[in-house]
Amino acid sequence: MDPFKPIPVTVLTGYLGAGKTTLLNRILTEQHGLRIAVIVNEFGEIGIDNQLVIGADEEIFDMNNGCICCTVRGDLIRIIGELMERREDFDYLLIETTGLADPGPVIQSFFVDDTLARRTQLDAVITVIDSRHINEHWDSTEAQEQVAFADVIVLNKHDLVSAKALEELEQQVRGMNALATIHRAERCNIPLATVLNVKAFDLKNALAIEPDFLDESAHEHDQSVFSVALRENGMTDSVRFNRWLYDLVQEQGANIFRLKGILNMDDEARRFVVQGVHMTLDGRPGKPWQAGETRRNELVFIGRDLDEEKLLAGFRSCIDVATETATESKLAML
Repeated sequence: MDPFKPIPVTVLTGYLGAGKTTLLNRILTEQHGLRIAVIVNEFGEIGIDNQLVIGADEEIFDMNNGCICCTVRGDLIRIIGELMERREDFDYLLIETTGLADPGPVIQSFFVDDTLARRTQLDAVITVIDSRHINEHWDSTEAQEQVAFADVIVLNKHDLVSAKALEELEQQVRGMNALATIHRAERCNIPLATVLNVKAFDLKNALAIEPDFLDESAHEHDQSVFSVALRENGMTDSVRFNRWLYDLVQEQGANIFRLKGILNMDDEARRFVVQGVHMTLDGRPGKPWQAGETRRNELVFIGRDLDEEKLLAGFRSCIDVATETATESKLAML
């Protein structure tokens, strides 16, 4: 390996719930001959995504509490700088941004920082689109920027919409970005050769989209979108949780852009992973709990007009704290 050769970087973006982590997991588990270091950025004070990434615990660098292109951009540059001290351990870098990130300033980092400019080579910006729900978010600046800056666009969940709706979506996307390669996918099942080492990024195209994107002050957010992070110890009662969550999405589903969580459901051996986009919910067993690991219940909502106190009260009504106390006492006796 040539230690002076710039390392290729893929920026993986897409609006909330589009399927970025699904694609990331596919990249990390399939055979492609690359050793990939991953940086995961989340919006909110609780990091969930790093727990959803499988088979790569030592490769995940979790950055939360803000947008990768704003409050923690300095951390991004710092982490990449630290990674470069272990250059011999990996040969590819993948950055998964929060669904609320404008990719312009992320791209900008690789050109305005001298170290990144010399030691990395931006390979492509990959944007994953939720074919079923994207029409509800076209008014978001971030969603539009993610499409506009993409080199490769994955129309994910195409099986959940009609052929006519998919054609209309593709035409709409093509109207916003005439240069990107577009792929249709179900659960992000696409050949990895279409997203890795594609050498698709072109600075001239980025400047054509946003002439001042190298201006570090040019960046705004949709301030009406925010996150609510909930964390509680104890055991989550599945019956109460399912009833609460069902009632919640019936009432607030349109305002819940994304929800995701790791739960100690019924004190099972595996953590329970719950995810949702609007009124579509999914839950399944995740990684096993490790011996001595504190079984926390962590739930993150991202959306508009969210009542934090009401969400917390509802979540707490599903938690059996007494179970955790009894479990800890039993372990102490052992």
